[in-house]
Amino acid sequence: MGLRIERILKRNRRYVDRAIEKYVPKHASKKSMIAACGKPRYAYAVETADRSVHDPIWELLSRGGKRWRPTLFLLVAEAFGSKPSKLYDLTVVPEVAHNGTLMVDDVEDDSDLRRGKPCIHRMYGVDVAVNAGTAMYFLPLLVFKRMKNRFPKDRMLKAYEIYAQEMINISYGQGFDIWWHRGHASLVTENEYLQMCAFKTGTLARMSAKLGALFAGATDNEIELAGAFAESIGIAFQIQDDLLNLSAQQSKYGKEIGGDISEGKRTLIVIHALKHASSKDRKRLLFILNARTKDQERVREAIAIMERTRSMEYAKAFSHRLVRNAWKRFSRVLKKSDAKEALKEFAWYLIEREL
Repeated sequence: MGLRIERILKRNRRYVDRAIEKYVPKHASKKSMIAACGKPRYAYAVETADRSVHDPIWELLSRGGKRWRPTLFLLVAEAFGSKPSKLYDLTVVPEVAHNGTLMVDDVEDDSDLRRGKPCIHRMYGVDVAVNAGTAMYFLPLLVFKRMKNRFPKDRMLKAYEIYAQEMINISYGQGFDIWWHRGHASLVTENEYLQMCAFKTGTLARMSAKLGALFAGATDNEIELAGAFAESIGIAFQIQDDLLNLSAQQSKYGKEIGGDISEGKRTLIVIHALKHASSKDRKRLLFILNARTKDQERVREAIAIMERTRSMEYAKAFSHRLVRNAWKRFSRVLKKSDAKEALKEFAWYLIEREL
């Protein structure tokens, strides 16, 4: 099962990267500047645009990543009867936005590594990284702008609405996460955490699926069901990421192991541990989280507390149940097809991944 999905991801990555280059080329030129910004009133500093925007963007994009959100978009569209080859340009939308959030997120978390290499702000400076990352929130709109005559106006309006709403949602999700891992999280409930995940990680998956269904001509109800299913994948993906942060090898994971503890993050695992730990362990775990320490002995101590409360097992089981229930509802509106089966396999592949 995993091999099939990996082949699909590998194949789609070529199409996605090719599409991204059409809208955000690896090297800026006068032509690309006019395509993105219009004709200059004075003169474009093309080399500066290259160094300050295109270089940092492609430094991150070229490092890899599974491109799973574009693949989700294509699989949903295909499951509703559309030909993926007609929609490749639209895969730019979730992928570029996603990488923009990663670039800014690394600044906010003061992270050192992203995909096994120094974060963009470590290489180019915080100011360049924030600006380039923010640009990636808006560059996807070029796709809608250039494709507006290929689809009905009401469909394009709906696409803009979906994109705008999800980008608003992701800002709130990130805001919640930042505030809580600053230590303002002693009373965060499990449902509040899950809503944060639905906004932070679930939102780009939800956007991908809703756009895929929309451009395939699905009904409003079908679009919403696709979004709910994808949201569950996004939340489960985040839970798996949280689990990997505590257990994976750094060489494979590409980020600091135990980094979530060093950042004081309140994950589902932490929330469960705080609820079920002894009074002594609870106080100690809170102390370590609020200290925002990178001391590996303390990080291992925090992990040991979570192991004693079996919080990793709880989080894993929760993510499986979440996806299983969402798929049950969504699958009812899909006709039997290879794309439908691939979608089901795809969901389980993401939440069982080891890196």
